[in-house]
Parts: sequence; C-alpha cells; structure tokens
Amino acid sequence: MAEPHRITYLAKTFSAAALEFHRGHMAERGYRMEGRIEPTVFEIIDEDGKTRPAFDGEPLFTVTFVKRED
Repeated sequence: MAEPHRITYLAKTFSAAALEFHRGHMAERGYRMEGRIEPTVFEIIDEDGKTRPAFDGEPLFTVTFVKRED
C-alpha cells in the first residue's frame, strides 16, 4: 500500500511533535512539514450536527506532513 499524501500527528508536547520529522524519517520518506506546530482543540460533530470535545477537550500539538511533489 502506498503511503498517504498527508499525515497529521497529534502530540501532548511541542517537542514530541517537532521530533517526529527526524524520528519518523519524514524527509527520507518524501514528506515536508506543512504549516506550523500549534496546540489545537478538537471537536467531534455527530450526524445531527451536535459537537462535543474530543480528547476530553485537552489541546494537543498538531504537525502535518505532506508528500513532496517532485
């Protein structure tokens, strides 16, 4: 199976998110980081359009990697 075009990681700390580029060998796998690493609060929307906090409303740091277009 081919690797996905976009991968987003969630981390409890900025450091864990930042280290994933190196630890996951993302450059060698053909990915570049998109945007910034920022704390994000997630909400889940049900089929009736009602929202509720995901992860108990705890902010998580997100980092997204996108396959380079060579």
